[in-house]
Amino acid sequence: MNKFNYTDFTSHLLAWYDGRSLVLPWRNCNDPYKIYLSEVMLQQTQVKTVLPYYKKWVNKYPTVQSVANANQEQILKQWEGLGYYGRARNFHKSCQIIAMQFNGDIPALPDQFSKLPGVGPYISAAVMSIAFHHPLPAVDTNAIRVAARLKMVESSSPADSKVIHRYLSDNIAIKRPGDFNQAIMDLGREICKSDNPICALCPVSKFCKAFVNNFVDKYPVKIKPAKKPHYNIAAGIIWNKGQILISKRRENGLLGGLWEFPGGKIEKDENAQTCIIREVKEELGVLVQPTSFLKQIKHAYTHFSITMDAYHCDYLQGTPQAVGCDNWKWIAPEEIRLLPFPKANHKLFDKIIAEEGVC
Repeated sequence: MNKFNYTDFTSHLLAWYDGRSLVLPWRNCNDPYKIYLSEVMLQQTQVKTVLPYYKKWVNKYPTVQSVANANQEQILKQWEGLGYYGRARNFHKSCQIIAMQFNGDIPALPDQFSKLPGVGPYISAAVMSIAFHHPLPAVDTNAIRVAARLKMVESSSPADSKVIHRYLSDNIAIKRPGDFNQAIMDLGREICKSDNPICALCPVSKFCKAFVNNFVDKYPVKIKPAKKPHYNIAAGIIWNKGQILISKRRENGLLGGLWEFPGGKIEKDENAQTCIIREVKEELGVLVQPTSFLKQIKHAYTHFSITMDAYHCDYLQGTPQAVGCDNWKWIAPEEIRLLPFPKANHKLFDKIIAEEGVC
């Protein structure tokens, strides 16, 4: 034990962490809001992807109150392209609660913070340990992989999860819990990788049962991912008097709260044009007629991929209603860049603007 009563494992881990030159804008930061923001953005997203979004966000929304004052559409536009939009909606709601109930200060008690929308065990432990020094292990995918190899457990069962959580709890640095959690994250991301871990550079390899027993490739047990489904989609660019009809996706669904060009999955024995007519009727209660092909795009999301056929359409009749969506509106073509749209729809923007005059 050292003067802080850290375990040998913890001492070696923190010595490695202290000797690194990694610079991130949310590290060495005393602002709980920015720490909270970074952890929300980093969920299921790589650091290199988050960095430009984080910097842009902090420039526009530097405080909890500034987020709370914004409307959801502004928040989603700022988040546009980062994916998993439920994170943005929940962060927005949380900031509104913090502004109203906690005077704009992130609650420092785990019991209070964990009740905020979208705050699960990992985010709670990460923010509470980094911002307020609560000795709570932040157990994400990286931490699970590192601990599974250290303890040589499969990590697939509830019993294994308890072993992993107990090991991290027993070794967390009481005086530096945030640094401990970030060190584990860094170790898992950069050295103790899922494939081809760099054990020769690992600062704690001598404490790793999987390494000592030459079983690193066996832990944690890998579950073969299911094949990603692929969907054929059709979308209508519906014109009327120089304006385009768009709809807003329901908040509780995929890409919730974003605007889109109406359409949906092409069903069996259906072509793109008939799909558009059906989907627009079901979604907005109006009748349209596809007139000319605009563009085909391919786009891959995290859990599935799509091929989308987009068609220019004439608006024929009916008063738009939010039947299968949250809202609708007519917009000028140049407004599409001002609203939050799914990334796949963005691939149509240039073509729509270029062909505006012929529709």
